[in-house]
Amino acid sequence: YVRPIAWRGSEQMGVSAQKTKPHLAIACWEWGAYFGAEALAKGLRLNIAPWRRPAPYTAPTKSKAAGLYMICTMSKHAAEDAGYNDALMLDWRGQVAEATGANVFFMKDNVLHTPTPDCFLDGITRRTVIGLAKRRGIEVVERVIWPEELESFEQAFLTGSAAEVTPLAEIGPWRFEVGALTRQLATDYSDLVNGRI
Repeated sequence: YVRPIAWRGSEQMGVSAQKTKPHLAIACWEWGAYFGAEALAKGLRLNIAPWRRPAPYTAPTKSKAAGLYMICTMSKHAAEDAGYNDALMLDWRGQVAEATGANVFFMKDNVLHTPTPDCFLDGITRRTVIGLAKRRGIEVVERVIWPEELESFEQAFLTGSAAEVTPLAEIGPWRFEVGALTRQLATDYSDLVNGRI
């Protein structure tokens, strides 16, 4: 796993960072399944987050900024305290956005649906999985998804550089099959990042 981080230096105290120098560090380490082997087999359980992703006019929502993770951290803690693995974040409009650190996909009638990334990170893994799905002839639709639609989806999964492709078994009251399409895309992604395709 490779994690780059950039930050401003300590040359200036205060909110302004005009006179500080940028710094960069890159950490690398061995990493197994982010959510564990059981999650890959059975699927994750997600709760609906009590906090929402902010509107794009309130913060640089398409950046992987540390300050924006506060909402996700609080939401993940609330989900874990309630016995879930993670939380599904809605946006300020009440639309499905993402999980606390991963993008989300849903499958219905062999078509993948994923929220339009207009207020959250359009992840590299998300874009990679969209490409892998299209290579297999699977239609991918980026669109607005409302929570009420979740009951109609057959499969669901998360994508992220840490999560890779992790199936979902449950989001709040809704249940999903850990099905063949999700498993195939997980295999395809693993093959790609490990140089097998």
